[in-house]
Amino acid sequence: MQEELNREMIIRGVGGSPGICIGKAYLVDKEGVEVVPKYTIAKGKLTAEKKRFKAAVKKAADELHQIISDTPEELREHAQIIETHAVLLKDKMLYGRTIETIEKELINAEWALKKVVARIKPMFDSMNDAYLRDRAEDIVHVSDRILNKLLGTDSVSIGAINKRVILVAKDLSPAETSQIQLERIMGFVTDGGGRSSHTTIIARSLEIPAVLGLVNASKTIRNDDIIIVDGTAGVVVVNPSESTLFEAERRMAEFAARRAAYARSSHLPAQTKDGLRMSVMGNIELPEEVVAVLDKGGDGIGLYRTEFQYLARPVFPGEEELFEHYKDVVDVMPDKPVTIRTLDINGDKALTYATEDHEVNPALGLRAIRYCLQKPDVFKTQLRAILRAAFYGQVRILFPMISRMDEIRATKRILAEVEASLEKDGLPYEKDIQIGIMIEVPSAAIMADALAKEVDFFSIGTNDLIQYTMAIDRGNRHVAHLYNPLHPAVIHLLKQVADAGRENNIPVFMCGEMAGEPLYLPILLGLGLNELSTNSQAIPVVKNAIRTLDIRTCQEFLAKVFKLTDAEQIETLVNKTYGDLLNNNKEHWGE
Repeated sequence: MQEELNREMIIRGVGGSPGICIGKAYLVDKEGVEVVPKYTIAKGKLTAEKKRFKAAVKKAADELHQIISDTPEELREHAQIIETHAVLLKDKMLYGRTIETIEKELINAEWALKKVVARIKPMFDSMNDAYLRDRAEDIVHVSDRILNKLLGTDSVSIGAINKRVILVAKDLSPAETSQIQLERIMGFVTDGGGRSSHTTIIARSLEIPAVLGLVNASKTIRNDDIIIVDGTAGVVVVNPSESTLFEAERRMAEFAARRAAYARSSHLPAQTKDGLRMSVMGNIELPEEVVAVLDKGGDGIGLYRTEFQYLARPVFPGEEELFEHYKDVVDVMPDKPVTIRTLDINGDKALTYATEDHEVNPALGLRAIRYCLQKPDVFKTQLRAILRAAFYGQVRILFPMISRMDEIRATKRILAEVEASLEKDGLPYEKDIQIGIMIEVPSAAIMADALAKEVDFFSIGTNDLIQYTMAIDRGNRHVAHLYNPLHPAVIHLLKQVADAGRENNIPVFMCGEMAGEPLYLPILLGLGLNELSTNSQAIPVVKNAIRTLDIRTCQEFLAKVFKLTDAEQIETLVNKTYGDLLNNNKEHWGE
């Protein structure tokens, strides 16, 4: 029986943070918060029950602020993530509705909170955008912290672990992850989570391997089991055989050597063998992440997602607050481009203070530029803040989800009105800012030649472009396997956009996940893209890969790609031609 239990087992999940580690499993005691039975509150005790809930919220907030003060120096840049959880504690959507539920239904605070979360979480879970979908985790983490205080139970203390281990948990909140001490925690695996979760962002900052979305890892893995965590491939090996351990140690040494080599050369230009210099930029969600982009050798910010400042708050942010956030980023890199994307959010679902009707299919609904054009006051506030910040550096504005010519023209009219208002107010602003549009809807790709005459640059958002082109929700496990950047239809659309940019003399950038995958680079360089933007951890890898290629050979290779009509054929050709050269940072595990 023991021999059966100790058999090698491979569990596949989502690679959250690259790298490999080997060590003993440490099960974090997080079986979820046990809620006491539902019971009715007498009207005479209603005030006391609401006070009990408010006291629990205050204790949770105090605990989070203590964690922020104790956050290690290497994670200071992500303190804002934990601050957001502190703000969520008092958010109208969570706090206000719980109070209302206690009052209206006369039930105990634990059950009132549970009911409110049960209504809120599905709204985020149903979203098409992975970043917004992962915000459901923030709601759960915050509510669990309040429940712990209501029940008088202790929160998990990662900082108290005093041995060298790999964490295994149902889930880890950003506050818990921020307590990780690198000399003790080698990596972690969780049942839940995704690539866009705040926990994953922190793991990548710490540069420790992490695999998420393993579903039942916390039930399958036992304390002190030897496990291998491969955050690059998204694989966990439990009770590895001697030969598997040997192979993992070899891969771990290779990964460490590659990471060190990339770090040494990350600040060198990304120049092909035949002399073409490419810009490799960083994608960020928080102002604090700009430091990581610089550290990894990024040539600027290719995509600054601004949604974070609008989430989990009682009102829309004001112009001064947004201006300060944007200027913080510009001040860190005044001599490098900073591309600020305007609000790309669905008003009904993600903005807790919005009052729009529920949308059945928000991915195809009132989101991004459509939302902003219907909310001109909100849009103008953001544009004023961007133009003012642009005065201090090299800012470009990027408008998301443009699908029609009239959208870009209406957007430019509003921008002109904003410029006139700033002139009237006597505020310094950038009078000649570059404007671009996201190409992420097939109609925009098809109309690229006409749209190119209206803007200064294109930025291809491959995540949405592929999903909309293929009618695939990659968050849906039943069809996610059909999501493939190498589908001929996708590559033909990319060529159409690249050709339109070249013919109209505007640069074409890419800021989707495809830009961070070395194996796709021969196609992207062959298409003639001018700039790539990816997460900060991928910047050194992409720059190094570009240095191994030459444009003429990439163009010849692309001609072969266009003769193929099947994604699998293209994938085979890419691996056969460039696999050994570019894919050396991917790991493959057998069953």
